[in-house]
Amino acid sequence: MTKDPLVMPINEVRRADRATTEDEEWIKALLNRAGFGALATVFDGQPFINSNLFVYDEADHAIYLHTAKFGRTRANIETYDRVCFSVSEMGRMLPAGEALEFSLEYSGVTVFGHGEVIDDMEASKVFLQKLLNKYAPHLKPNEDYRPPVEEEIRRTTVYKISIEAWSGKRKKVADDFPGAYLYEQMANGR
Repeated sequence: MTKDPLVMPINEVRRADRATTEDEEWIKALLNRAGFGALATVFDGQPFINSNLFVYDEADHAIYLHTAKFGRTRANIETYDRVCFSVSEMGRMLPAGEALEFSLEYSGVTVFGHGEVIDDMEASKVFLQKLLNKYAPHLKPNEDYRPPVEEEIRRTTVYKISIEAWSGKRKKVADDFPGAYLYEQMANGR
């Protein structure tokens, strides 16, 4: 029997065989290693998606990201704070004898929650440093670069996504799957 998505909990994955919702350590690990995510906001019934660099903060059970001081993301969150955030990784392409059976290895996490603007200067500074630490761990503040100053922080908006629910989903097959290949290799002619 097909599940009715209109009555399912928002974080329930239709394909239970691919769900990782109960494996919180796997979900946290993907949120920590993902390079970027997509933030979905809504204004007047119209969804908007914005790709962002981000930091998952396990202690706060939250995701932090930033955008320009003013723009669609900030306007949307200040109007309606419900948000969705998604990260994913693409694995190997899985060819088959029939087009309908072609598939893909993948991993993904979707977060559901509330977004809020962080107006506190010190909290914003802490987040921005965490962001720099994630994406440039080999560089040291005050040694390799000057950390952001108050004037620069005033030109950005920092957001906190308080996580209410999340779901994880993945598909992984045997290493010897016949004909499996990486999309990037084929797309680049290798």
